[in-house]
Amino acid sequence: MLRAAQPGARVEGVKVRPPTSSIPDAPGSYQFLDADGRVLYVGKAKSLRHRLTNYWADPAALAPRTAQMMAHAERVEWVVVGTEVDALILEHSLIQAHRPRFNSRLKDDKSYPWLAVTVSDEWPRPVVFRGKKRKGVRYFGPYGHVGALRETLDLLLRSFPIRTCSDAKFKRHARLGRPCLLYDIERCSGPCVGAVEPERYAQMVEDLMGFLSGETAPVVARLRAEMEEASDDLEFERAARLRDRLVAVHKAAETQQMVSEQAEDLDLIGVADDDFEAAIQVFHVRRGRVVGRSGSVADKVEDFTPEQFMGRVLQELYGTPGAEVPRRVLVPVLPESPDVVTAWLSGLRGGPVRLGIPQRGEKRALHETVTRNAAEDLTRHRLRRSADHNARSRALTELEAALDLSRSPLRIECFDMSHLQGTDYVGSMVVFEDGLAKKSDYRRFVVKSVGGNDDYAAMEEVLTRRFANLLTERAESRTRRDSATGDDLTERRMAARKRFAYPPQLLLLDGGKGQLAVGVRVLESLGLSDEIEIASLAKQFEEVFRPGSGEPIRIPRGSEALYLLQRVRDEAHRFAITFHRERRGRRMTTSLLDDVPGLGPARKKRLLATFGSVRALRAATPEELAALSWLPDTVAAALCERFAGLGPARRTG
Repeated sequence: MLRAAQPGARVEGVKVRPPTSSIPDAPGSYQFLDADGRVLYVGKAKSLRHRLTNYWADPAALAPRTAQMMAHAERVEWVVVGTEVDALILEHSLIQAHRPRFNSRLKDDKSYPWLAVTVSDEWPRPVVFRGKKRKGVRYFGPYGHVGALRETLDLLLRSFPIRTCSDAKFKRHARLGRPCLLYDIERCSGPCVGAVEPERYAQMVEDLMGFLSGETAPVVARLRAEMEEASDDLEFERAARLRDRLVAVHKAAETQQMVSEQAEDLDLIGVADDDFEAAIQVFHVRRGRVVGRSGSVADKVEDFTPEQFMGRVLQELYGTPGAEVPRRVLVPVLPESPDVVTAWLSGLRGGPVRLGIPQRGEKRALHETVTRNAAEDLTRHRLRRSADHNARSRALTELEAALDLSRSPLRIECFDMSHLQGTDYVGSMVVFEDGLAKKSDYRRFVVKSVGGNDDYAAMEEVLTRRFANLLTERAESRTRRDSATGDDLTERRMAARKRFAYPPQLLLLDGGKGQLAVGVRVLESLGLSDEIEIASLAKQFEEVFRPGSGEPIRIPRGSEALYLLQRVRDEAHRFAITFHRERRGRRMTTSLLDDVPGLGPARKKRLLATFGSVRALRAATPEELAALSWLPDTVAAALCERFAGLGPARRTG
């Protein structure tokens, strides 16, 4: 039972910590508001006193997004309730009412189609539907593809010939006393002209909805019984029609993936995320069959643990009007306060609900499929955003303003380093032009002068090599212009060696102040500091550092500028990691077989193809090596001698 806000619930001057004694030590919901009275953030707490006092910590110790919210907030209000479940209900209601800018919300990744049955009509009809749900309509799905939905509906109309026409068309044919073509091809039972009794029509509607709910067995059994009865009565035409309907039902049932031998109802939720966005996929299983799926993308405005984020996902999925809560919900991680969330879901359903994590078997396999779908949705969401020309233009404009650049960063070069305990040190350079990756200009560097674990020295070597090439190319270009040889062959050769299309407007380094200092030193030593602007991006808080500024720049979350910087940085990191793994893999694969007398490239390749891996080759016995007709005994003996000092190896292949 909700209780009214207690005296003192309004605290003016949120930037000043209110007295602890004025905040109730009870469950409730709280709201931070700005100077204009707009709700910035809504939260809940088991103890309002314990939760709210955390917001007045040192701003430097707060998470960046929380600190940003507190900088905008002017006052805080709260409402005390009786239980944690009431606090959860109130929090969700307030979020739905105010849509605060600092609360994470799920946004439909795309508008999924539903199959809606207008049960409140005198003669209900199925219709493919998108948009906000309405009263008096029962919804099935959602479905991943509208084409598959229409095909399924066409199959079902052969077995359940109920009307699909609009109300206007229905009334027009009722006035004419003549049914439409669908009646003639047996896709409609003709309620507009009284060709079917209301009781029979209502039964077909119930059968259709039962089938869409996953209850296929009763429908099949009834059609089969009617077919056999018609056959026994020698009504062969009617029996043939029922046979065709039975076939159509079987075909439609095949479109619903069978995932469980048990007729159980459950939802499987999969999540794929990064620090700022998350994609959520839900598979709806009814009576053991997947009858629908839906997907959303969330901007992670708040600083969430996985458990807290899952709680918010469940609120968004099942707290909306008309949402169907199944008996069981399988999630990748249990939400914070799972007992509270379970009690809330049970109240919505009007019966017990179980939350769980799939551990093994068919449900674990299906959950992995749901999670893969979420990862693919997140990738598609990023690609759609990067392909938007207007978004890219905004990103470059915002980035120019946020970093106080002298010009728009049309070309960005980003560097990252990768190694494993100081071995196989490599560097990567990725290039983005006009906000898009230009992979033809990517470069990979093998660090040569750094012997141990020293990221700064490795970064200095790579940057020096890269931008020394710029000066070299400029000198060569001036020499060619001065000589004016007109030698086309020489010009083509020089163009082929050219490494710079043009210097970057922004040099971006993956790291913090240390990496930035290295980059500044390199540009100054080469005389390029006035020509190339530089910044570094620290991953921990997504802070941007610029020369001459001791304080980091925090670009607003959700902005196109920050999204572009993240994408450039993540691509450089991916490129460096890939190159590092390739080099380490080649070294680990080939080094043990190098310098073995009589073992050349062809025999190395054949040995690896025969045994599958170096580990399996090390585990081979001398007899197994000697049995290879194409491997000389002297080479086999040399291999055994090489492996003898390495210790035993476990065969894996």
